[in-house]
Amino acid sequence: MSEVQLLGVDFSSAPTRRKPIVAVRGIFDGRVLRLQAVQALPTIADFEALLAEPGPWLGAFDFPFGLPREFVDSLSLGTTAAGVSAELHRRCAVRMDFRALVDAWSIGRPPGQRLVHRATDTAMAGVRSTSPLQTRYVPVGFMYFEGLSRLLAAGVHLPALHDGDADRVALEAYPGLVAHRLIGHRSYKNSAADDRLIARKDLVDALEQGRWHGLRLKLTHAQREALVDDAGGDRLDAALCLLQAGWATTQPRHGQPESVDAVEGWITGA
Repeated sequence: MSEVQLLGVDFSSAPTRRKPIVAVRGIFDGRVLRLQAVQALPTIADFEALLAEPGPWLGAFDFPFGLPREFVDSLSLGTTAAGVSAELHRRCAVRMDFRALVDAWSIGRPPGQRLVHRATDTAMAGVRSTSPLQTRYVPVGFMYFEGLSRLLAAGVHLPALHDGDADRVALEAYPGLVAHRLIGHRSYKNSAADDRLIARKDLVDALEQGRWHGLRLKLTHAQREALVDDAGGDRLDAALCLLQAGWATTQPRHGQPESVDAVEGWITGA
């Protein structure tokens, strides 16, 4: 897999120049991931252009590739990830319509059962990812709505979910999984406060030392400083996704279990 371009992508459903989608590129060399470049994508069109780049490449993307089975079945949305996405976009012209659909479904459900999770969201020891039905606070649902449909439109291959161009492979990533294994529950982003700066430094140190599955991230001094100094944490999250992409190249089935729910998908490394 050393000739395959690896991508780690920290996604935003509404990117801007101030808060763009961040794509990190790297090459896997033995047990070393060499970070080559960090790219800011301020528009969705820029993201679509990234997906259209010819392969071979393998990317790990920080947004859900599926929705909870309970939600999908109760609304008869479909039986495959692609089918569900198509039906949702038929019913919901824009992402705010998706929020309305989720809100209507959630009304009257017992507390704690309104924003249900997928199996993969709760399959990680000590940490769980946000429900793909969450469209407020951290709008993961919007990221699903805007992200997956573009992967499908670009014709990329989604292992266990959708057959596409085998030279362009997309996996679902969750940088919080790697971060938790390396620095526990310490917060490392969305602030320039000293404690979070120290957490980012410790996290980058751990990545360079290869403390996650023995995969070592190779950085220049300038790259290291850029990851640490980004108070938002978007560059660091993209680098964590890159590490998940590298790990997936070493695993059978890209690290996914033998059986993956066709509408829920699976987080790489869960």
